[in-house]
Amino acid sequence: MMRCGFVLLITLWLLVCACGISPAHADIYRYMDANGVVHFTNTPTHGRYDFYRKEKGGQSSSVTNYLEIIQRYSNLFRLEEALVKAVIKVESDYNPRVVSSKGAQGLMQLIPETARDLRVVNPFDPSENIRGGSQYLRQMLDQFDDNLELALAAYNAGPNAVRRHGGVPPFDETQTYIQRVKRYMDYYRKAGVTLL
Repeated sequence: MMRCGFVLLITLWLLVCACGISPAHADIYRYMDANGVVHFTNTPTHGRYDFYRKEKGGQSSSVTNYLEIIQRYSNLFRLEEALVKAVIKVESDYNPRVVSSKGAQGLMQLIPETARDLRVVNPFDPSENIRGGSQYLRQMLDQFDDNLELALAAYNAGPNAVRRHGGVPPFDETQTYIQRVKRYMDYYRKAGVTLL
């Protein structure tokens, strides 16, 4: 009886291999705790874990390309890479095809009018979008004397809203946005070369 079970198990395994079915590969998630210790798992136990990468094959070429694009335009527009990464994370969660209910498009969620002003022809092209979004971030920082909170408020709600309210507008969305970007910025500063 034992031999029969073993033969059945081997037969099933061979059948699976012959059909081209390969074992599943899990996603890997990462979480940085309050002490700066990074934890990895393929089975997240709470919502503070963020997707890190696929278990097999390392980082994809698109992730590598995003990192290179972010580095290029961060340097060009004198921005901290962690800031650009954080804005992308909060705006689109690294989905280059996303469109908001207000019509903002791509990784850095450029409004069509703003994209035109920044000469972004295709807002769904990661390179164009990150260039335009980084340029716009630099413009907001310049307009508001490098005050990060005001620049982020302007990026989210528009520079006129910041001027009209004499500071960060009293909009829940904008205030939450600023805090989320700052939290991810801190995360990216500690985590190093990563996107997610």
